[in-house]
Amino acid sequence: MEKTIRQEGKGLKILSTLLLMYVITGVMLLVLALLLYKFQLNEKFVSAGIIAVYIITGLIGGLVIGKRMGRHKFLWGLFSGTVYFLILFAGSAAMNHGVPENLVRMATVWVMCACAGMLGGMISKGER
Repeated sequence: MEKTIRQEGKGLKILSTLLLMYVITGVMLLVLALLLYKFQLNEKFVSAGIIAVYIITGLIGGLVIGKRMGRHKFLWGLFSGTVYFLILFAGSAAMNHGVPENLVRMATVWVMCACAGMLGGMISKGER
């Protein structure tokens, strides 16, 4: 019984962290879109901005999940970054009616999300 309660608690922590990550992503992409509109930014700046959004979001997600979980923080950060990417990937595949053609770019984005999450988990100050 106690194990089930702890598992439900972990699931809720993971889901709430992912929700937070997507809220942060939405806000940051909105700011990027406003900057694009206001200053007529070029494509390189926008691409760099999107990469920064992935990394910052992964880092914050790793910090939050590491603090919430307390133990194995780097693994939880890696997990949250990977799940964040998988949801992005699934959404992209659904919108494009198939798997994106540039799989090398997708793998690079996964590594960025996962490593940022892992780093966030490693530097988080959690319960012990």
